Amino acid sequence: MSESDYKVANAGKLYKNEDCKGRLTELFKKVAVCLLGFFMMVGLCNALHYSVRSFSQPRITSDIFLQNFPTQEGRTFIGNLGFINKQVNESAAKTLRYIIDFGMMCYMFVLGIEMDPYALFKAPSQDAKVAYAGMLSTFILAGCITPFLNYSKDFEIDFTLTLSTALSSTASPVLTRLITSLKIGKSDIGRLVIAAGMYSDFVSTLVISLGYIIYPVESADDTTDESETRIETAIWMGLALLFQTVFTAKPILSAFMAGIFLPREGRVSKWVISKINYLLTTIFYPIFFFWMGYEARLGDFEPGHFMTWARLFVLYTIVTLGKVAGTVLSGAMLGFNWPESVALGMLLTTKGHYHIYLAVAAKTAGKTSTSTSIVMIIVIFFTVVHAPSVVAQIIKRARKRAPTHRMALQLLDPSNELRILLCLHGPQNLTSSINIMEISRGTADPGIMVYVTDIIELTDDIAATLVQGGEVDTVTVTDKAVTEMRTQVTAAVEAFVEENGDGITLRRMLALSPFNGLSQDICILAEDLMIALIILPFHKSQRADGTLDGGHSGFRYVNRKVLRNAPCSVGILVDRGLGVIEKISRSGRSVNVAVIFIGGKDDREALAYAGRVARHPGIKLSVIRLLVDANAENAFKRTTNLRISAAEQEEETNLDNECFADFYERHVASGYVAYLEKHLANSAETYSTLKSFEGQYSLVIVGRGGRVNSVLTLGMNDWQQCPELGPIGDVLSGSEFSVMTSVLIIQQYNMKGELDGLDEEFSVM
Repeated sequence: MSESDYKVANAGKLYKNEDCKGRLTELFKKVAVCLLGFFMMVGLCNALHYSVRSFSQPRITSDIFLQNFPTQEGRTFIGNLGFINKQVNESAAKTLRYIIDFGMMCYMFVLGIEMDPYALFKAPSQDAKVAYAGMLSTFILAGCITPFLNYSKDFEIDFTLTLSTALSSTASPVLTRLITSLKIGKSDIGRLVIAAGMYSDFVSTLVISLGYIIYPVESADDTTDESETRIETAIWMGLALLFQTVFTAKPILSAFMAGIFLPREGRVSKWVISKINYLLTTIFYPIFFFWMGYEARLGDFEPGHFMTWARLFVLYTIVTLGKVAGTVLSGAMLGFNWPESVALGMLLTTKGHYHIYLAVAAKTAGKTSTSTSIVMIIVIFFTVVHAPSVVAQIIKRARKRAPTHRMALQLLDPSNELRILLCLHGPQNLTSSINIMEISRGTADPGIMVYVTDIIELTDDIAATLVQGGEVDTVTVTDKAVTEMRTQVTAAVEAFVEENGDGITLRRMLALSPFNGLSQDICILAEDLMIALIILPFHKSQRADGTLDGGHSGFRYVNRKVLRNAPCSVGILVDRGLGVIEKISRSGRSVNVAVIFIGGKDDREALAYAGRVARHPGIKLSVIRLLVDANAENAFKRTTNLRISAAEQEEETNLDNECFADFYERHVASGYVAYLEKHLANSAETYSTLKSFEGQYSLVIVGRGGRVNSVLTLGMNDWQQCPELGPIGDVLSGSEFSVMTSVLIIQQYNMKGELDGLDEEFSVM
């Protein structure tokens, strides 16, 4: 080879190498941009979802809103972001559609597994009748109206039938998740709407899947002969369906049909459902909504046309009116109250991912315009967004019809056992919790029932270890740190009860939820177990030098919510030495405890609890009553603008005197409880008096507030650090007070006004 030929050959190789590097660089660039878009999309969707969680909205509403939120250029927010949109060429868009089709196959496969095909061959149950009535009325209404509004470019019977069937269906996965998260899944109406939704979803999806055999959806650019293709495709799909039915092997025709033929029960099915649902939630749904935003170009939306809004309004009216009419009619035959029948219909209008897929697929197949496709997506959004309001009305009616009985220590029959929900964050609360059990036990007859409850934040790591149990709505935590912590707590409390548990009945419970749901779980436990007192650990812990750390804001949020919504009395324990006492003796008075009584319902509740503590032989109890000087009270009324009802104040004073007289007769008159009385003029003297008790007591019991006459605490609220502790509790647990005095702040539940809670298994039908 000559030198010139050698140079030409090397130049060719160099050119190929450079070309290869350029293509790899371009490929990596596209991959990087796609990954950036994916993570941006996931981050924005999660951020918006968490911002609207307080409105109890499911994730699908925030995802639809974000993907269809218009920019100044008239494009959707994420699906048409400039630098991402440039990367989605025709080839990438085709690949994206393949991904979406595969993801929907997985979605439909799981949906099919969860359905019961034998339901079609049984006599219609109550929930089936509700589902069929709502479907039939919606289908008839849609079939009669939609052809006149030109939802398709040309009138086609297959499109009309598919649209009518889709409008009459319900997205059971979305509805079930929504009903469960709103805590009415165990009620009669919750169980009915979930079952009816599954019937509706099953029948409508089955009809669409079978209809696909006769009227297969072809792409808009398909140029083959329509009649010939339809007949040929129908034959092949019919044969595939027959093969699938006999051998139940692969999803050749329809993933939904394949899922139906698989057994619903069993570990394999549950494993498949959980794994596919996890992949759908974490990976597929963000890509799905990106695809929706990309295909639904708002620039093609026609807001200036009257027919656009007419189609939107009529479509939403058909969905809502059809379902409500059917459920009201079926409800009348089944004996339901009409408000509950209307609520059933409104909830059964819920649509989801499958319906969005159909709306966009109709546009890509050339059956509808982009504007009509966007109209369908908007209607789907509005079928979901109203659900929390409907559930709120159901709960409101349930409260009025079935009020629940509340518990309080002051009203508890002394002959009945005291039921306590004793909560802890971990082993650091063990000793103080055991000592609270010890001093609360009272006498062996009737004794106490203590539910030692671990309150644990449900994180993503812990959620990944949850295993579905054999019963409905039961899960097992397999996270190593959680199980080890719970084992340690269980061993300690069981050892204490075994050795010193005369009169104590122990049960172990778990409240596992994100912080925004922990308080509700605790309140539900208290309601179900008929608890009289919930005791929560303070969100701050004591350091080695005796001071309190900054605390955990999540647990502080939980404590505040429990105080607001609890179905019984609540105590917050500020441990500043009670956890140091290894064992409280029962042979002699070794621990000094004080209860401070100023007045009000919370102080009366604290006094009722102190009456039980007074029965413990190892406790030396002192009751300290702080009274208002008569001259100071008159001056207070003259110089302040507070308008206190004389009748209300007199009623509260009588209740205070009656409660204290009973306590005095039971415990003080016998000489077993020490009594100290102080007459004070203002809050400054109250503060000085509290400081004078510094270091004298291991535990101080005090009411949170609820006082009509606030002379002795006036102004304390202005500078308290933790309002959830009340003015007195905040002072006693402050940095200026003794580092060896623990404080138990007790709040009595509000017995007046509308109920705040409701049993999950309520009945309104």
